[in-house]
Amino acid sequence: MAEQKIRVAVAGASGYTGGEVIRLLLDHPQVELAFLSAERSAGTPVGAVHPWLRNHPGAAGLKFRPLAELEEVDVAFGCLPTGTLPAQMPLLAERAKRVLNLAGDFRLKDARELAEYYPKTAANPPADEFAYYIPELSPTVPESRFISLPGCMAVATVYALYPLFAHGLVDPAVVVDAKTGSTGGGRGGSEQPAERSGNFRVHKLHGHRHTPEIRQALAEYAGAAPDLRFSTHSLDVPRGIMVTAYSTLREGVGSLDVKRAFAKSYVGKTFVRVRPAPKAPQDFPMLKAVVGSNVAEVAIAVKGDQCVSVTALDNLIKGAAGQAIQAMNLVSGFDESAGLPRTAVSP
Repeated sequence: MAEQKIRVAVAGASGYTGGEVIRLLLDHPQVELAFLSAERSAGTPVGAVHPWLRNHPGAAGLKFRPLAELEEVDVAFGCLPTGTLPAQMPLLAERAKRVLNLAGDFRLKDARELAEYYPKTAANPPADEFAYYIPELSPTVPESRFISLPGCMAVATVYALYPLFAHGLVDPAVVVDAKTGSTGGGRGGSEQPAERSGNFRVHKLHGHRHTPEIRQALAEYAGAAPDLRFSTHSLDVPRGIMVTAYSTLREGVGSLDVKRAFAKSYVGKTFVRVRPAPKAPQDFPMLKAVVGSNVAEVAIAVKGDQCVSVTALDNLIKGAAGQAIQAMNLVSGFDESAGLPRTAVSP
């Protein structure tokens, strides 16, 4: 007898993240793609909006529909643009047993920070609280019906810093330099390809909305919030995030303590891989090793009291769609890695 599948909806399925959720779920052995919403593309075949999906036999016959037509489902993925989901939550709460949100709306818990960085959410708060969930770091699987997944640059930074703060190895002051591919801005981004191609530029040096999320996540999971300086830059690549974090070791802490902390923090974690003592540049995390996979690579380099920790991941998979499917697997009692790729795509 075939194993029963769960019915899944994707709200906001026409964007890059929604398209990745569809692509991964098409090959998930325990999922039925029951509903895909896209208001402006309603009635359009999936393959017409996401041409890279049109040759998958499972995509044949799939069309986008208005969200108002949502039927009862087991899980709904919220891939709507930030600021859009709050108004749709009554509908999703009524018709989905569980909602996994990939947008930023419900990540921050501090009311003042929420009003500053997500004013539309602050003006239209949900009736039910969302649990913030990083699968590798949470001690338990959330029981909440409503779960928010981390932002892509935020989670890459947390992977780089968590072992250092969880084991009390560094001073609070940390500098983080994050670089992201163009899909990080979503399908509706206004930047012209000609301005990004062959270029490397500043995105935001102060006030990025992932900054309070990083502090909040480390305070929750590691027990200590950093004094964080977080700056972002735009890479001339479609996918990928590279985070470099600079910290100062506390007195008496050495390289071996740092290596042990990273090994202990991520032992047994399927999708966070600590690189063994890099000796050459290609040994460090890099985009070519992770893009196309649900794997985050992490490495550290220590000289004296100076520690540099590096993370690389695919922003659309480990930073968004893959992370959300990983969470769905865990809350549904499936194998954590079901439907998720572990190898990168290169060249």
